[in-house]
Amino acid sequence: MDERLRTAARAGNVSDVYTLIQRDGNALRCFDEVEFIETPLQVAAEEGCIGFAMEMMNLKPSFASKLNQQGLSPIHIAVKKGHKEMVLRFLEIDKDLVRVKGKKGKTPLHLISKVGNPDGLVDRLLEVCPQSIKNVTTRNRTALHIAAEKNRLDSFQVLIRTLKKKDYCQEVVNRKDEDGNTALHIAAINNQPQMLKLLLECKADKHETNEAGLTALEAAHQQNNIESVSILREVSNFRYKLKKQIDKYGSKVSSLIFDNIDNISGEDRSALLVILGLLLTTTYQVTLSPPGGVWQGEDRFPNIPGKSVMDQTIFLNFFVPTYVVFIATFFLTLSLLKPFPVGFRTTLQILLAFLAICFHQSISFIAPTDLARYVIYIFSMLFVFLLVLMGIAYRASKFITSILGFWLFPWLFIFLYDEFWEGTIIIILNCLYSTIEFLEFGSTPSFLGTRSPRSLSVGTPSSLGVGTLSSLIYFSTGLGCWLFISLCRFCIKRYCTCCNS
Repeated sequence: MDERLRTAARAGNVSDVYTLIQRDGNALRCFDEVEFIETPLQVAAEEGCIGFAMEMMNLKPSFASKLNQQGLSPIHIAVKKGHKEMVLRFLEIDKDLVRVKGKKGKTPLHLISKVGNPDGLVDRLLEVCPQSIKNVTTRNRTALHIAAEKNRLDSFQVLIRTLKKKDYCQEVVNRKDEDGNTALHIAAINNQPQMLKLLLECKADKHETNEAGLTALEAAHQQNNIESVSILREVSNFRYKLKKQIDKYGSKVSSLIFDNIDNISGEDRSALLVILGLLLTTTYQVTLSPPGGVWQGEDRFPNIPGKSVMDQTIFLNFFVPTYVVFIATFFLTLSLLKPFPVGFRTTLQILLAFLAICFHQSISFIAPTDLARYVIYIFSMLFVFLLVLMGIAYRASKFITSILGFWLFPWLFIFLYDEFWEGTIIIILNCLYSTIEFLEFGSTPSFLGTRSPRSLSVGTPSSLGVGTLSSLIYFSTGLGCWLFISLCRFCIKRYCTCCNS
């Protein structure tokens, strides 16, 4: 590099650069001819001369990704020198600079994760380009590996917070480096209990082994890290094997169903969403205005008001295909929403979940007989099963799966919820709600997630007696099952703890 150009870059003197250009119009061309070379932009980045750097970016945009002989780009140099404002100005001009790889394949995010999170720079880098968290070094290490190795909890927390919002969370969390170590292995070896808890919250696989054949637990044992060992022992082998099998077969099925659906163009996706929206609207409208209408309160026939006038066979012949169309439309809509931003997609999924609940409740209410209602219930089981499959394929959030599952099948809560006191409170509230609903609206509780209308007149002594008995049975059964399952869980956990120790 011309010494006059180097001096101008160090001093941040833009006028001297233009003086040199006036003398020689090709003064900056030589830098493009060499693969690895120190440029004026790199010198300015090292000295923190923002004005000069921005002028140079304007004159020669190619300098922004140019590496010097040490394998560093201007943004790498600015990060290493701690010039935050310089880094932010680079990203304002070109956000893709956050993914530029330098020596050993390290990006700016790798470098900043190594030194911590000064002035929230990690937050800013991930805000500009969240995908950069997937970049790996030549040793196949992510920013998580580096932050865990250097004990940078501040950087680690920001990285985990970002990953929790992404579909590729488990992919990044469980990525192995060249030694086969995941971030969980490194955190266990360095005895970082807080990092371990954060990783386990993100479903880090504690059973993964490294090249030495060690799990994170065994690696912590080897280092005699007692606190890490106690944290990693909490996950049972049975639950892990069961989850692996479910994920394995669920992924195979979902890949067959949703293969290539993400390759649909934006224009075709929009057209399909409009068509699917019309189908959802039409099928839902059918439940509000069924063919032939419903029995009215003033009708002389001995039928329950609000029930469909169709007999059982005709009702099922009509509404079973309607339910199938709704299910297919619902899941195609969910699958097409995957490319949308996480927050927007989750909001739409929650709205669709409540629409599905209303659809199911509407059909169940107008079903003319108990048998017809139970047939509809079977289809709702299929509905939830497919939704779980969508969750495994990362096309439906666990939140909406929980909403639909626990609304349609309250008894599932007994088997799937872990927190004893919170679970007890929710079970009691559900039972109280069912009792109040009976006394107010005249429907008896049902473990099938639907309510059966009373045939007796509301308010009569006999009806109140039957309703009170039904409510007590429902209340006692639900709470009794929950307490029994909780006791079994407690005993199993205590047994596993004793065996491990």
